[in-house]
Amino acid sequence: MNIEQTIDKLNLMKLYGMTEALEQQNKTANITELSFDERMGMMVDAEYTYRQNRKLSRYLTEARLRHSQACIEDIDYNPNRKIDKSVILQLSSCRWVKENHSIIITGKTGVGKSYLACALANQACRKGFRCIYRRAVRLFEELMLAHADGTYAKQLARFAKIDVLVIDDFALSPITDTNRRDLLEVLEDRDGLKSTIVTSQLEPENWHAFIGEPTTSDAICDRILHSAHHLMLKGPSRRKEQSPKRRSEN
Repeated sequence: MNIEQTIDKLNLMKLYGMTEALEQQNKTANITELSFDERMGMMVDAEYTYRQNRKLSRYLTEARLRHSQACIEDIDYNPNRKIDKSVILQLSSCRWVKENHSIIITGKTGVGKSYLACALANQACRKGFRCIYRRAVRLFEELMLAHADGTYAKQLARFAKIDVLVIDDFALSPITDTNRRDLLEVLEDRDGLKSTIVTSQLEPENWHAFIGEPTTSDAICDRILHSAHHLMLKGPSRRKEQSPKRRSEN
């Protein structure tokens, strides 16, 4: 069997990583100096890396992160922001996802809450977890439409399966009774089973009053705040610190 036939069969089996590695080996001088085991190991490693990269790309596409390039490595630890680097490094292991904990990120507008949430979600994707990002207002609109077109149960099931749900800008807009019930349903399905990241300008102690309706408020706050890591960002708005040119690039 010649090399072309082997490559054709690898492609038919969708072993594209091994195909590329084999083609590269065929172009490499003195490749025969390596043992069969070494060459085969290189091909298997190439296939594994290819599949992991494809998986990550698929997960990031599904997540639809607001800051698609946000990552743990690029977080700014300026002292004014009061971000504890040791805490972020601990969270970067994604043990919080494995243990079904949640993360609350609060701070004034423009301090980088959304970026940090997306960076943590990106890290979770890199560790093999599925994530979805939604601004709170969009989440409520999506569920409202699901009520109307009969896909509500399907949407709830979709959110329930996701390892990390990012709810950005919570408590930024008034909440309706339907919004309260929908949020409780989403969180009920995730309680103790999956992880949630919530960002808000409003501190958690004020969420109960914002949500209203005491019984539902108690249930929602309990499910969000139970076993949650709270990150409080400080400092001035990062948008104001950027030049007009820099803002136009973001």
